[in-house]
Amino acid sequence: MRTSPLRALATIAALLAVAPFTAAPVAAQDLAHGQEVYERWCASCHGIEGTGDGSAAARMLPRPRDFTRGIYQVRTTATGDIPSDADILHVINVGMPGTTMPGWEGQLPASDREALVAHVKSFYPPFETLPVPTPLEFGGASGSSADRIAEGRIFYDSIECFQCHGQAGRGDGSSAPPLEDDWGSPIRAADLTQNWRFNGGGTVENIYRRLRTGLDGTPMAQFSDLIDAGFMTEEQLWSLAHYVRSLSPERTPAPREVIRIQRVDPGLIPNDLADPRWDELEPAYVPLVGQIVARPRWFDPSVNTVWVQGMHDGYELVLKLTWNDRSLSPDPVWTTDWQARVLAAMEPREDGDLAPGPRPDRLTVQWGNEIPEGMDLPYFLMGDARTPVFLWQWRSDEARVERGVANGINAIRSSGPGGVTAEAQWADGQWQLLLRRSFEPTDVENELRFEVGRAIPFALFAWDGDNGEAGARGAISSWYYIYPEEEVPASTYVTPLLAFLVTGGLGLFVVGRAQRREREGLKRMGS
Repeated sequence: MRTSPLRALATIAALLAVAPFTAAPVAAQDLAHGQEVYERWCASCHGIEGTGDGSAAARMLPRPRDFTRGIYQVRTTATGDIPSDADILHVINVGMPGTTMPGWEGQLPASDREALVAHVKSFYPPFETLPVPTPLEFGGASGSSADRIAEGRIFYDSIECFQCHGQAGRGDGSSAPPLEDDWGSPIRAADLTQNWRFNGGGTVENIYRRLRTGLDGTPMAQFSDLIDAGFMTEEQLWSLAHYVRSLSPERTPAPREVIRIQRVDPGLIPNDLADPRWDELEPAYVPLVGQIVARPRWFDPSVNTVWVQGMHDGYELVLKLTWNDRSLSPDPVWTTDWQARVLAAMEPREDGDLAPGPRPDRLTVQWGNEIPEGMDLPYFLMGDARTPVFLWQWRSDEARVERGVANGINAIRSSGPGGVTAEAQWADGQWQLLLRRSFEPTDVENELRFEVGRAIPFALFAWDGDNGEAGARGAISSWYYIYPEEEVPASTYVTPLLAFLVTGGLGLFVVGRAQRREREGLKRMGS
């Protein structure tokens, strides 16, 4: 167990503290009420004694907070300080994005949540004697600009953020595999391209605050001392915050049930990942979660998002799938420094203790066995005994795509390589995969025939080999649809033009007739 010098000083200060500068005692009623709420809703994760070892804790990474050490990641106070009551209440209200901690604001009344603050503080007695913490105020963010973001990148490099977060910010830095928190549990460096999953919030202001205060209990340091040492100014740290924010989409992505597949002229669908038209096509967001339905379950998926793009020409369809993955599995460093610790840490081990070893990255696209007329879809987890699903199975250690038919997650049979082609590349913590097939399948018994203008259901299953994922242990999506766009009829463009010309002509006729009548009226008055 590690104790920071600042925390040690804080503890000493607690012993020397005098009454006028300490927090007010918590009312007994608040504690009793808070304990009741805590034991009902929080103890299964955080433990009855607040030590972060509840019955469900071993299924979570990062582990639930251990309240007995008074170490809190998300605070408005300085590094090493205890949080304010408002800080604790804030986390209870909104949760911790990117972790299993949910927000309770819409689930529990204010009186329950406020009482929880009192009970959580009771696990760390120095809350009663330490001075009331002072929130740090940093003001609002100045406007962003290209120059500002460029300056932020310079400091991203100079203070070596890339060592943990990677050159592209995807959490794949060379120092990332062995990272651990203050309790010795493996912890991932944040993927800076997913700000909606930042523990402390994803705005520029939130990021700046984390840079100033750090995330106590994690390897994420604070950088206020660099300002104090004259290495950089506050404005330059703001530029770094702007740069980090720029790595994520402008808006938090939202899944769309139907993903349009752009139609292009015959023979002009992209042949490779380098085609610049992919940059012009907005990717669709498909979230994934751990497979925790069928045994063996997996509660620590590495892949949480796949971005989907597609084009077709009425004869062939090509999908581009993009997802972040911190390593090109199998990577010996990640296998040793990450996979071994994750497999040792995670429960349940329903298929026995797994030995760390080389496992490939994988991605499977599930297709229904037919295009449904309504909403009746196969079971999303690889179909079932009555209704199979068709599969495109790709893995990083093979160049081809294996087709398959599944009647359940443990009932998959291969259909062989078939007519699906693939191109894949991994760089800077990200996979890009191009899958291409004709609308007409080569194997009509084991493949779905695509149709233009029909919504075609699909689902995704992804595995990160260096995270110990294989078989049923991976990440899954629900059903979504791709919709190959129909050819736009010429009337779509001609009709509005004709309407414009007719309307304009009628307008000129009416105006002309009114002017003619006016001239005739003037002549009669003159005669």
